[in-house]
Amino acid sequence: MNHSLLRQRLNDARLYLCTDARTERGDLAEFLDAALSGGVDIVQLRDKGLESRQELRYLETVRAACERHGALMAVNDRADIACAAGADVLHLGQNDLPVPEARSIIGETPLVGRSNNRADLAAASAQQEGVDYFCVGPAWETPTKPGRPAAGLSLVAEAAALGSSRPWFAIGGIDLENLGEVLSAGANRVVVVRAITNAEDPAAAAAEFQRRLSRDTAPSTAPDSRS
Repeated sequence: MNHSLLRQRLNDARLYLCTDARTERGDLAEFLDAALSGGVDIVQLRDKGLESRQELRYLETVRAACERHGALMAVNDRADIACAAGADVLHLGQNDLPVPEARSIIGETPLVGRSNNRADLAAASAQQEGVDYFCVGPAWETPTKPGRPAAGLSLVAEAAALGSSRPWFAIGGIDLENLGEVLSAGANRVVVVRAITNAEDPAAAAAEFQRRLSRDTAPSTAPDSRS
């Protein structure tokens, strides 16, 4: 799939799931099928405890599930892993590899996203060459980012005020109970972790997120016009 088609699918995406490899439960494939059947658009494997070879093996499972359900597969941090796994998306944190260096490894086809916990960083990501989407947060404190204070909904509102044509997602502690606050702050795309990974019924949880995101919001961006 070429970069333009990936961007089209990104622009349509609303629900982005981050999950670990679920090694203790041993149910990654089954979990992904459930979450994706509920409406997850993008899946990122984020498991800092994995060695490279292990991560590549689990990414084979993620890739197969995403292909079955027409979703995008994202790799966290590692451009080399993203390249080896044939990822659709490479997601970079603020202290990860700079975008030009990442692009030199993965090429021009995969999408690149950036995390931001300040308004000025979000504004930069909204304009930076080589970036396809950005995330802002954490809206609430979350165990996936230990020691990082919540940026709060004010950052979500500031990101919305940018009026960027580039897709962006709110992230950090978002669940079905506080989703309404996130939408009211101006987001219409979210990254979700525990609200789906810990759900008794991941398919139902994902479906409810997707229903509310589709019902309560209109598209916040026109398709990115970059060639």
